[in-house]
Amino acid sequence: MKRLTRIAGTLMIVAGLGTLAWAVAVWQWQDPFTAVVNEYEQRGLEQSFERSLAPRGAAATAVVAADPKALRAQLAREAKAWRAQLERGDAVARLRIPALGVNEIIVNGTDTDSLKRGPGRYLKSGVPGEGELVYVAGHRTTYGAPFSHIDRLKAGDRVFVELPYATYEYRITGHRIVDATEVSVLKSKGIEQLALQACHPRFFATQRWIAYAKPVRVTPAGAAAETTLALG
Repeated sequence: MKRLTRIAGTLMIVAGLGTLAWAVAVWQWQDPFTAVVNEYEQRGLEQSFERSLAPRGAAATAVVAADPKALRAQLAREAKAWRAQLERGDAVARLRIPALGVNEIIVNGTDTDSLKRGPGRYLKSGVPGEGELVYVAGHRTTYGAPFSHIDRLKAGDRVFVELPYATYEYRITGHRIVDATEVSVLKSKGIEQLALQACHPRFFATQRWIAYAKPVRVTPAGAAAETTLALG
């Protein structure tokens, strides 16, 4: 009986240490188990997105220097066409946030299944180039935790969104913390703005941390670096 008690005690200690190690891993990084699921899904999204990157920037390159207004109009048309063809679960864009080490494919949709695959675009928001709110949500502790450290973003940090028709560079302007039930943040104000949203605080879903960014420049797909157009 004493031996069984010692064995049970040892197993409980091992289980406790394992639980503690898991909690520390999640707090410092993310849930390693759901991360595997996310990595698999991201590979599929990456392949799908790469197939969409056909050469499309020649016309834009030709007009950028001569008529920036015409380029904006052209990109707006391409953005609208791109959003119209997207279905829930599709790969939308590649999101890069150097300050956080984020390099993820954005999935179309913010439902539970979509967010397991990666950061998701709210379906009623726009895509870069349309001149509207672009709203992207992501997990902080599970499924790759792309926005694990969203609270570390500071004004001036760069965010890049690559699409089949152009790559947009944004700069962080600030953040808000709102209740999870606050839906007004989903409404566009009629200007181009990127919103990155995650649950707040970590491990809870009572509030939302939203980091906002404004567009500063755009490079048409297939264009050389010198054809980058300043925005704002």
